[in-house]
Amino acid sequence: MASDRIWTIPNILSLTRLLLAVVLFVAMERGLPTAAFWLFVVAASTDWVDGWWARRFGQVSRLGRILDPLVDKVIVCGSYVLLAGAGSAIAPWMVVVVVVRELVVTAIRAEMEKSGRDFSAALSGKLKMVLQCLTIGLVLAERAWPGLAPGGLPLADIAGWAAWAAVVATVWSGLEYLVAARSLVR
Repeated sequence: MASDRIWTIPNILSLTRLLLAVVLFVAMERGLPTAAFWLFVVAASTDWVDGWWARRFGQVSRLGRILDPLVDKVIVCGSYVLLAGAGSAIAPWMVVVVVVRELVVTAIRAEMEKSGRDFSAALSGKLKMVLQCLTIGLVLAERAWPGLAPGGLPLADIAGWAAWAAVVATVWSGLEYLVAARSLVR
């Protein structure tokens, strides 16, 4: 059962991640790929902490159910926008796919939550998030350490494959949410 409490550890962690996202975007914009890489690693890796904490210590809140996925979307969509373009594994059209999916799912989630139904992330949504974060991390790593080729495979190639996998997972998960929310249309 979600509470109305605001100042919980998970909500504070989510707000901290939101502030960290701003610093991350500044680092990207200023051409500081090493700093951006580590900021992203911290922001992305602490994503699971707030959810785990909320469930483990009974601090699930209405604000947290909105804030945590919102911060995820800000970090992922902002990173995709700032990393897209020529020479990047993230093509501009991929950004459009990611942003449109996030907007549609956010609207569906809001309607489901308003009607009192739980609309938590499905396994496909979690996989999508992992692949998107992997893509962002690889693109940032490739910019921070150009020429790095673990096992003889250039990071840019690995990032390209991850970007395609993320797009497939993004579309798949978006379709899954649409099917799950078909009762809203009836």
